[in-house]
Amino acid sequence: MTGRPTLVLASGSPRRLALLQQVGIEPDVLRPADVDEKPSKGETPRTLAKRLARTKAEIALRQAERDPETAGAFIVTADTVVAVGRRILPKAEMVDEAANCLRLLSGRNHKVFTSVCVVTPTRAIRQKLVETRVRFKRLDREELESYLASGEWRGKAGGYAIQGLAGSFVIKLIGSYSAVVGLPLHETVSMLQGDGYPVYFNWLSGPV
Repeated sequence: MTGRPTLVLASGSPRRLALLQQVGIEPDVLRPADVDEKPSKGETPRTLAKRLARTKAEIALRQAERDPETAGAFIVTADTVVAVGRRILPKAEMVDEAANCLRLLSGRNHKVFTSVCVVTPTRAIRQKLVETRVRFKRLDREELESYLASGEWRGKAGGYAIQGLAGSFVIKLIGSYSAVVGLPLHETVSMLQGDGYPVYFNWLSGPV
């Protein structure tokens, strides 16, 4: 597009797209970079989040370079890992997985690690890791069963979506709310701006 460089969001997450749009950034291309998200033996949650985000960035860069439309574009990738201690919780796909996650999170603290990468037009990869601490209320049987019935947990790290119904479970959050949703906005905007992406381009046209 004229007026600003091309931006690729290498994610299929509607939440990450919505977060970028929230701060006036409209990706030109959505191109998910799929990777095997299974942790390596002994891998810590923070190391996993960083590895997956960077692997996605490297894959997305190779894909972008093969397409004249996106060669030399800015690229954003991210990965979010939910953990209790060193235990990494899955992205729940089955109801039993979600139930196990929620029982583990009930009434206790957990950490959410979100790593974001920005690939610049010079092919440099910038990366930041954001750690957020979250505490859940103790869930009773009705709350647990009702949330499982909602289906909101499906495909979500740790079996919940903080921006949805599960927001009512959160007693305390220390860190970045947007990182728990899937993309730390402050860090992402800072990296893009620092490498010359015109973050405020769409702000200048006023409210939509």
